[in-house]
Amino acid sequence: MAATAAARPLVSVLNVESEGAEAGNDAIPLPDVLKACIRPDIVSFVHANMAKNKRQPYAVSKKAGHQTSAESWGTGRAVSRIPRVAGGGTHRAGQGAFGNMCRGGRMFAPTKIWRKWHRKINLNQKRHAVVSALAASAIPALVMARGHRIESVPELPLVLSDGVEGVEKTSAALKVLKKVGAFADVEKAKKSHSIRAGKGKMRNRRYVSRKGPLIVYATEGAKLVKAFRNIPGVEIACVDRLNLLKLAPGGHLGRFIIWTKSAFEKLDSTFGGFEKESLQKKGYVLPRAKMVNSDLARIVNSDEIQSVVRPINREIKRKPLKKNPLKNLGALLKLNPHAKTARRMALLADEQRAKAKQEKLDKKRKEPKADKDAIKAAGKAWYKTMVSDSDYTEFENFSKWLGVTQ
Repeated sequence: MAATAAARPLVSVLNVESEGAEAGNDAIPLPDVLKACIRPDIVSFVHANMAKNKRQPYAVSKKAGHQTSAESWGTGRAVSRIPRVAGGGTHRAGQGAFGNMCRGGRMFAPTKIWRKWHRKINLNQKRHAVVSALAASAIPALVMARGHRIESVPELPLVLSDGVEGVEKTSAALKVLKKVGAFADVEKAKKSHSIRAGKGKMRNRRYVSRKGPLIVYATEGAKLVKAFRNIPGVEIACVDRLNLLKLAPGGHLGRFIIWTKSAFEKLDSTFGGFEKESLQKKGYVLPRAKMVNSDLARIVNSDEIQSVVRPINREIKRKPLKKNPLKNLGALLKLNPHAKTARRMALLADEQRAKAKQEKLDKKRKEPKADKDAIKAAGKAWYKTMVSDSDYTEFENFSKWLGVTQ
């Protein structure tokens, strides 16, 4: 996403020393850092890791859950084998101990103070994240989307004259905020002050409130620090020590920033430009977007592109269907041209065999048929001669043995 709203080449400087907050004759050029590309992914990653660097180690006691004498009863007593408190005469006797599932037992995987609490972050990534947060602060839509009340603010980025750095009293600081139209955002932060939901109430973070404007100054030890620090929601930062946790609270881009003139002018030397290296950060050049206009559809459909692109070929070329050579003759002939001759010879051989078989059958059919009645009479005569000429002596002997008489 590219910062497109910061298109004004000059930014007006509001003179707050006069009666009304009027834009004087001063107009300073917009620093390159406010035109840089916005990378929410880098901001979210760096913010999540930076927020871990102020955590304090904590752990449960090393002895917790083991400060009792307990031993398992073993098997055979119809109870689980968890260690049980020894002794008698109290409710505690016989209760399970030590295990993480037992009342009064130790926790599973007890926390240790040597956990990896802090995170190292790539320096260039941190710088890119700060640059992205600054660029997002110059886009009114992102600032309003974050929840800041900037309806009465003359313009963004909001730059005030250097006289603001000399403000000593909080009452004077409130007058300055009212002049530039930033007091509505302060009131929103003040009204949001409420008691936290959850156990954080017991852990020294009882109240929560929304964020108001961030005042960025340039002179070290400026008086405005004491003047603005007691206003709810208002935070102060030096331009030489800009912190991502303040520029994008919660990892969300679009913080409402109020600049002093000298701090705004110092941005170019602090962060450099797209071609020029930073004077304070060694070898650092602002990240440039790969595309100036990220609306790809608009680019592709533009007249300049469409006039030179090749016309779309509407002819659809389908992939040829793969055919089985064992079933398809054309595919077979591509692989084996001799298959056609072999197939023809096989067909001719089949025809010759069929023809020879048919001739053989026809020849049999033409022979004179024998008389069925004559064949039957010849068979009967042969059977009679066979019965009359047979010797039945063995049969008669067998009949006598059986006691059968004829």
